[in-house]
Amino acid sequence: MTALTSFVFVRHIDGLRYRFERDGEHHGRPAYRRTDGKVWCVWSPTDGWHCEIADGLVTAHPLDSHPDEPEPPATVWRSFKNDRSYLYDLRPLAPEA
Repeated sequence: MTALTSFVFVRHIDGLRYRFERDGEHHGRPAYRRTDGKVWCVWSPTDGWHCEIADGLVTAHPLDSHPDEPEPPATVWRSFKNDRSYLYDLRPLAPEA
């Protein structure tokens, strides 16, 4: 269904990188888990593509996307948790040979 196997979020303010890798499916679409295991990037019928933590709390959304995209859009995402918010670029990674 999708060729995207991994990607990174790169934070605008300081270049901090978070890597995500494909890990199963969620609502019939690919699911991606951050390599430290703390955050998932998934699709749902109500929230579209988003990031969430273990208790299901949504922590990020793309700023510009269409709800039915087959994989997370390579665009700017905004994270939000408590009183903090950051902008990230989602950058696909080439498959490793």
